[in-house]
Amino acid sequence: MTGLLDEHPHLGVEPVLRELRIPSSTYYRWRQAEKEPCERRRRDAELTDRIRKVHDESGGIYGSPRVHAVLQREGTRVGRKRVERLRRWQQPVASSSR
Repeated sequence: MTGLLDEHPHLGVEPVLRELRIPSSTYYRWRQAEKEPCERRRRDAELTDRIRKVHDESGGIYGSPRVHAVLQREGTRVGRKRVERLRRWQQPVASSSR
């Protein structure tokens, strides 16, 4: 929705929001989130970098269970499902020796 208003600034924010029945506070919250990500997104970015590093250090062999175990051993408090989700987003696939 913010893309629509970026592409067509001549339409004006308020008339478009009124037509779409979207509160202006929602629009401005979306805009703020684009500029400054929330704490969870910042933490996800840090974890993604760390996950990629652990994966690379293993020679591309470790999957999400082993990456999670390494992070736990290093003292990083993170859930197994979160590691799985972040690995899916970055798309590395663990290689198999078989």
